[in-house]
Amino acid sequence: MLIGVPKEIKTLEHRVGLVPSSVKELVKHGHAVMIESGAGAAINFSDAHYEQAGAMIIGGAAEIYAKADMIVKVKEPQPNECKMLRKGQILFTYLHLAADPQQAQGLMDSGCVAIAYETVTDKSGRTLPLLQPMSEIAGRLSVQVGAYHLMKHKGGTGRLMGGVPGVRPADVLILGGGVSGFHAAQMATGLGANVTILERSNERMRFLDEYFHGRANIIYSNTDVLEKAVQKAEVVIGAVLIPGASAPKLITRSMLPGMIPGSVFVDIAIDQGGCAETSHPTTHDNPTFVEGGVVHYCVANMPGAVPLSSALALNHSVLPYALALADKGWKDALRDIPGFMSGLNVCEGRITHEAVAHALDLDYRAAETMLAA
Repeated sequence: MLIGVPKEIKTLEHRVGLVPSSVKELVKHGHAVMIESGAGAAINFSDAHYEQAGAMIIGGAAEIYAKADMIVKVKEPQPNECKMLRKGQILFTYLHLAADPQQAQGLMDSGCVAIAYETVTDKSGRTLPLLQPMSEIAGRLSVQVGAYHLMKHKGGTGRLMGGVPGVRPADVLILGGGVSGFHAAQMATGLGANVTILERSNERMRFLDEYFHGRANIIYSNTDVLEKAVQKAEVVIGAVLIPGASAPKLITRSMLPGMIPGSVFVDIAIDQGGCAETSHPTTHDNPTFVEGGVVHYCVANMPGAVPLSSALALNHSVLPYALALADKGWKDALRDIPGFMSGLNVCEGRITHEAVAHALDLDYRAAETMLAA
């Protein structure tokens, strides 16, 4: 199979779909890999590194899209990239379609086979192995950016997250105790903050309580608890996820007047539309806005701030699936690997993930029927 890796063009996105070590593995399996010149330069993977791994260096993205059987990316294709996709071509990347009807339409119009990292599950159907590494990074980053934006010159309250002797630390509220929420709590407790995690799964609450063993407060989430908790928090981290679907709007506009002026809200769920009514996507070069006296950090590609760590972590998870797609073709790969079929979001003009179809109010066609066609 001929595999293409274009340079990411989303604002300040420096990750790359395949690092040289992944290219080497694909070439070892008998596949050809095309890399757009400079695709990994921002994280110190030069064209020479890719050539040494066996890749062909291509001058522009247009040739890659025109020739490759499969495109491997990190972030969702931008509108001009959607126009270069073609019928039957495999696209393997993050998509986050529930909050992006324009992209969904572009993918449908192209006729491509779009497989989304974020909806691939494990064999149990409970975990998301290709989303997990970025969720871990986003969770850890959320505390770093929350602490940074608490500084007064960034619009925050001016409180040091970890406190000092005689002065209490910041109160950090984490909405959701899944992968990103768990890693956020690890970082926040490590800094010495007062941490509260709101969660609804009894099984998950027991795990969190046992793990943190008093270093974080684990509380069952309902509307009343949430409304009271946000009034006391100086950093609120939105870490809720419904795979493939739009994030629930847990923070309503009416809650903002009761929050502490200069408090910081970090919306990890912004890729899926955000978990606050006041959230809208921002970029690394202009990451925050203030509404209702609350600093909102809503960068839609948070792990892109640490692209070297992110690209390496992502490739470790993506490579086995990319190899299967290349070795077997997309139909057999999706059939043979448990949970992989749930990654199929768009296929030959149809939406094939039920949660995505529901979020976008579009017709749904089961992935199994597309494989049988």
